[in-house]
Amino acid sequence: MNKTILLVEDNPDDVKLTLRAFKRNNMLNPIIVARDGVEALDFLLARGAYAERASKSLPTLIILDLKLPRLDGLGVLKAIRADEQTRLIPVVVMTSSKEEQDLIQSYSLGANSYVRKPVNFAEFLEAVRVLGIYWMMTNQPPPERNTT
Repeated sequence: MNKTILLVEDNPDDVKLTLRAFKRNNMLNPIIVARDGVEALDFLLARGAYAERASKSLPTLIILDLKLPRLDGLGVLKAIRADEQTRLIPVVVMTSSKEEQDLIQSYSLGANSYVRKPVNFAEFLEAVRVLGIYWMMTNQPPPERNTT
């Protein structure tokens, strides 16, 4: 099974940092980047620009920022959990938000984990390393659903 990660992040610097952290930690899983909430849902539900996506297989993990243009992370999370095809995909909210309400709402809407983005690069690398090892190697994902 191809363990793909969907990274939903609008900040180009955070995208680069996350990709670099995965690479530095020898995690070579394919990573698809969605720059806003609508693009993330288009990818997951194979619609819009992704309607002709050859492979309908879904990512093994979604790393989701909360502060996104067009549709915020909480809206994305709600839509993921409401759809039969995507409801079981593990979602890790990775955000710079320190708002307790964001933490509570994320878990209430079905987030599997909530991680605050470390500001320090070394701490960021370590957070991504631990996240990658757990979710991509240790965790047993739900079985793939037939999405054809």
